[in-house]
Amino acid sequence: MNHNFPDDFIWGAATASFQIEGAAYGFGKLPSIWDTFSHTPGNVANGDTGDFACDHYNRFVQDIAIMKELGIKAYRFSISWPRVMKDAKNTPNPQGIEFYKNLTDELIKNDIKPVATLYHWDLPQILQDEGGWANKKTAEYFVNFADLMFRELDGRVYQWITFNEPSVFIFLGNLDGVHAPGMKDIWTSAKCVHNVLWAHGSAVKIFREKGYKGQIGITLNLAPYEPASSEINDVMAASTGDAQWNRLFLDPIFKGTYPEIIMNNPEFRKVLGTLDSHEMEVISEKIDFLGINYYFRNVVKYSQKGKLGFESVKMDGEKTYFGWEVYPQGLYDILRYIKENYGNIPLYITENGATYDDILTSDRKIHDVQRISYLKRHFEKALRAIQDGINLKGYYVWSLLDNFEWAEGYSKRFGLVYIDYNTFERIPKDSFLWYKKVIEENTFEV
Repeated sequence: MNHNFPDDFIWGAATASFQIEGAAYGFGKLPSIWDTFSHTPGNVANGDTGDFACDHYNRFVQDIAIMKELGIKAYRFSISWPRVMKDAKNTPNPQGIEFYKNLTDELIKNDIKPVATLYHWDLPQILQDEGGWANKKTAEYFVNFADLMFRELDGRVYQWITFNEPSVFIFLGNLDGVHAPGMKDIWTSAKCVHNVLWAHGSAVKIFREKGYKGQIGITLNLAPYEPASSEINDVMAASTGDAQWNRLFLDPIFKGTYPEIIMNNPEFRKVLGTLDSHEMEVISEKIDFLGINYYFRNVVKYSQKGKLGFESVKMDGEKTYFGWEVYPQGLYDILRYIKENYGNIPLYITENGATYDDILTSDRKIHDVQRISYLKRHFEKALRAIQDGINLKGYYVWSLLDNFEWAEGYSKRFGLVYIDYNTFERIPKDSFLWYKKVIEENTFEV
């Protein structure tokens, strides 16, 4: 049975600057918090760093040729803030800007729409030294950076994404301490939430006021939150999880308010309870689309060990190599959740994919049948959402290339293309060939 997608559906792939570019030093680039974090012993698996990553900075023409072969209609990449700003604040780095001009020009030459994410976690270290996202000045400097890139790449970029997964880089980086900058403070996290959202809204406002071309939105890491049982404490735990990871960002952007359940937390109320209405108006500046990154659902139970009164429950059943539950139904559920609670806005799956123990065979091939199965089942749920009237416009598989997977270093492979980290050889996997066929035919078989 064939599953046909709309004729204008956009198939794409995604990456992020720190995870693939390499060229971590020189070329006028500043150190980022991930340079610092990954060079600190014990933070990243096997002591891996992003110093070389996939060497995309020097091989982007080759990588775009691979994209052309794959047939994607759009490529989602991110811009390295420390690469394009000499002082992270006001002074451009022409060499860094030139790289992204060349990148977007090459994409356009190959009929691939550039989709640019402004912030995918690589904050300039110099700004972290001044307080990071807990400092309102960082948000102001972000707006300067955003305006610079809007101006320099105006007319080149099809879609702009202000931030990638603010919940993840705020909470894993500032509350749990397992990602850069490695802090563990709920008060700092609360300040980061508001400053990041204000930076997002301010960038959207400038984009509108100055009449830059293209569309603008944000990407959030979203997932259903389900109670481990019907007990009232578990039901409330699921509501709290949903509020922290989903509604804490969705509600301000689309409704101009913070969730009441979060405001009941004294640390968050201390920070978020004194805000003026003007700032909330800025945060809720209208966006053109919402990007959704989906990987797994969350089943939670009440727990006093959790910082907000809940903790995740590990589920039995199929898992990826990361240990994440494979649950395609969750993709459909979160898409419907958005429509029912925030309206039928244009949606894009800006990340979805899986990591498996990819084995390079003696004839230099990777038969990643599990990844094909994973993608096929998620594509099926995406199509069902479209058939049910949900305004899903595109799907960007994570990731085009194997890459530096944050705290996991190079031990986890998400790519459609295998990277030999010793030689930087690119080897398309079987999933690459399968996805190429899906894009060519705009359909897949089940």
